[in-house]
Amino acid sequence: MTRPTTPEARSEPGSLSADAAVDAAAAPAVDAAVDAAVDTHCPYCALQCGMRLAPAPATAGGVEVVERDAFPVNRGALCGKGRTAPEVLARGLRLTQPLVRDPGSGALVPTDWETALDRVAAGLSGVRERHGTDAVGVFGGGGLTNEKAYALGKFTRLVLGSSQIDYNGRFCMSSAAAAGNRAFGVDRGLPFPLADIPRTGCVILVGSNLADTMPPALRYFTELRENGGTLIVIDPRRTRTAEQADLHLAPRPGTDLALALGMLHLVVAEGRVDEAFVAERTSGWEEARAAAMAHWPELVERVTGVPVPRLREAVRMFCAPEAAMVLTARGPEQHSKGTDTVGAWINLCLATGRAGRPLSGYGCLTGQGNGQGGREHGQKADQLPGYRMLADQAAREHVAGVWGVDPDTLPGPGRSAYELLDALGRDTPDGVRALLLMASNPVVSAPRAAHVEERMRALDFLAVCDVVLSESARLADVVLPVTQWAEETGTMTNLEGRVILRQRALAPPPGCRGDLEVLNALAARLGWEKGFPTDPAEVFDELRRASAGGKADYSGITYRRIAEEDGVFWPCPERAEGPPHPGTPRLFLDRFATPDGRARFAPVLHRPAAEEPDAEYPLLLTTGRVLAQYQSGAQTRRVARQNAAAPGPFVQLHPRLADRLGVTEGERLAVVSRRGRAVAPARISADIRPDTVFMPFHWPGEGRANSLTNPALDPTSRMPEFKVCAVRVERADEA
Repeated sequence: MTRPTTPEARSEPGSLSADAAVDAAAAPAVDAAVDAAVDTHCPYCALQCGMRLAPAPATAGGVEVVERDAFPVNRGALCGKGRTAPEVLARGLRLTQPLVRDPGSGALVPTDWETALDRVAAGLSGVRERHGTDAVGVFGGGGLTNEKAYALGKFTRLVLGSSQIDYNGRFCMSSAAAAGNRAFGVDRGLPFPLADIPRTGCVILVGSNLADTMPPALRYFTELRENGGTLIVIDPRRTRTAEQADLHLAPRPGTDLALALGMLHLVVAEGRVDEAFVAERTSGWEEARAAAMAHWPELVERVTGVPVPRLREAVRMFCAPEAAMVLTARGPEQHSKGTDTVGAWINLCLATGRAGRPLSGYGCLTGQGNGQGGREHGQKADQLPGYRMLADQAAREHVAGVWGVDPDTLPGPGRSAYELLDALGRDTPDGVRALLLMASNPVVSAPRAAHVEERMRALDFLAVCDVVLSESARLADVVLPVTQWAEETGTMTNLEGRVILRQRALAPPPGCRGDLEVLNALAARLGWEKGFPTDPAEVFDELRRASAGGKADYSGITYRRIAEEDGVFWPCPERAEGPPHPGTPRLFLDRFATPDGRARFAPVLHRPAAEEPDAEYPLLLTTGRVLAQYQSGAQTRRVARQNAAAPGPFVQLHPRLADRLGVTEGERLAVVSRRGRAVAPARISADIRPDTVFMPFHWPGEGRANSLTNPALDPTSRMPEFKVCAVRVERADEA
């Protein structure tokens, strides 16, 4: 198969380019399929804000967003991304006909569904026959519903017989998941509802810019301060969120672990340890205490750049009230030491008795819409449904029983996300030669993205299921146009562990099929006539049985309960007798989920980032998001209002650095790392450290921030080090 090697090759004269193929395949404007408004949820972040879709045939997408005040998470509030989400449903912005790559011209051309599905089945089975089952890989997405994530994991392990599956949620909260499992015995983003935040006494928010990433959640922190509580924000940039804080600490990128250990050192030195809680409900304190005492305040100041008085003030504010919380996000998690960093913040909570008690605890602010549920039910390389582990024989036997197969036929754990992407197209015995990509855009979102793009181009076969022609889909041999959030029913699990129901509001345009339909059709072509239903309710019923008894037990949750109760918190086991289980909004109040019921301290030590500045690369780069765009931007970059607000990438740098470089506002800068180069206009601001530059990662092309980022992996979570790498900055016209 001839796959284009350059952007220009995709639009040669005389051939149908990928963009032209989309235009040729565009359907008429979508009309709403219902006469009444439908309650559903936003398709973007892990808040999963409630919204109502009302028919509006004259608008782009055929529906309009109406506020849904009764849903408790957002109480009617929506950000701009949510309000404009229906626009991606509109004619011309999405795929509505399958595309296949013409072997002669190398261009993507429209085709019919049967031809496209036959091509995918032949491509996957051909590679499997020539190179073995693990030569076929699957890469999923954190935006897939629980039903689709479950079916995708089952399809990979049964139909393909492959261990090679992971998903982009690995890049989201895997470090927090690993640390939570190690400390508490279970991983759920927040072990309490968002509604508890305004009622606590102090929140330390580490590496999260909520004002841009999930704006409706900011109201909880505003209410916290209105109620007399305090907010501490830890971020190397003075973001819009940091401006709301009572105290802002701006550590050097890559030093959050030292900062947490320094705070724990002061807790011990100042006699603020909750000795009774530590003795009664934890284990491993002495080792963790000894590790923290090696990080005295002056040392921590030298490492982090945070002055000792501000460190002491943070400890005082955190320990003063009866209840407090620590919430982390990608800032401390996307590091080659992310698990230990989160573990250090958990240690701070445990030592001060800020865990396992009302209005106290550690939580992770999950980013992607279904980053939580996506890994709970089998999309992650080492997990089976219900948050069971593939290496656990009892777990294999339970799930195999639900699936009706011999547990010995299930493959073992596979590669993590970046390791899977790095193995693509390699002519080695363990290389992955074919890939089914669903709801992800790694050409933009993966670390060392130019290398990942190169690996994807080297594949023998690539099939992509998506709603738009993303940068990754442009490389495919077959592109399958699938339905979107408003055109299908399914469950999601938000950052609180609340399982919610997205309900179908309108019919998809002719030419689009659901992901469950795609898996059903491919399974049938590959010899599995049964076991892959297309009805999401039927899939969810099977998921409930597969999860029963697991850490993430959904067996007592039904579509009807979700609709009646505004979502149900897992774990929620099914009861044979008596009233239904109420769900579990708050974890750990009686015991932790470890075998002995005690939370476990982690004896962690600070270590440098995988890549530190030097004479050739003297600055630090950190990456993140902006308000108007989402993740790789594949959808939001197609919405005019979002593009008007955030039209492209930029390089944020401090005025002192700009003066040293002789750079003016808006001038094109080249940011260079050991992995690549990105070019974007300068945005000069005193809201960033002088030793650090920031780039958002939503755009492809020359401004692709992930061309620069370091794929160094955390040894436990296998999270890449997105948040810090060494770079130099040059004026683009002189570079």
